[in-house]
Amino acid sequence: QVQVVESGGGTVQTGDSLRLSCVVSGRTLTSSSMGWFRQAPGKDNEFVAGLVWDDDRPYYADSAKGRFTISKDNTKTTMYLQMNSLKPEDTAVYYCAERQGLPRSTLYEYDNWGQGTQVTVSS
Repeated sequence: QVQVVESGGGTVQTGDSLRLSCVVSGRTLTSSSMGWFRQAPGKDNEFVAGLVWDDDRPYYADSAKGRFTISKDNTKTTMYLQMNSLKPEDTAVYYCAERQGLPRSTLYEYDNWGQGTQVTVSS
């Protein structure tokens, strides 16, 4: 059984940084696409950043470009999201998601995702 566990969220002030982690267990990630999504209260889930595990080319939503960096540790089946220069509009629950095959644009098109980790940015 595949499990996805996110961690690293918290409450920070505008301009601060956070590093989210995502640990996947129960499968090797070869041929997997991974993504970070977020959902703010009253809004739909939103793509933030993603990568194909066997490819070194990450991709980002416009809102994340220049501030967020997605990375992975092949030895640990762990993915990270380094978030710098955080803004109040980044406040959301952040989800890590995994699927076999090509990336998709919405969380529910992924096979597995975790419970999420709350990020709150105060002004």
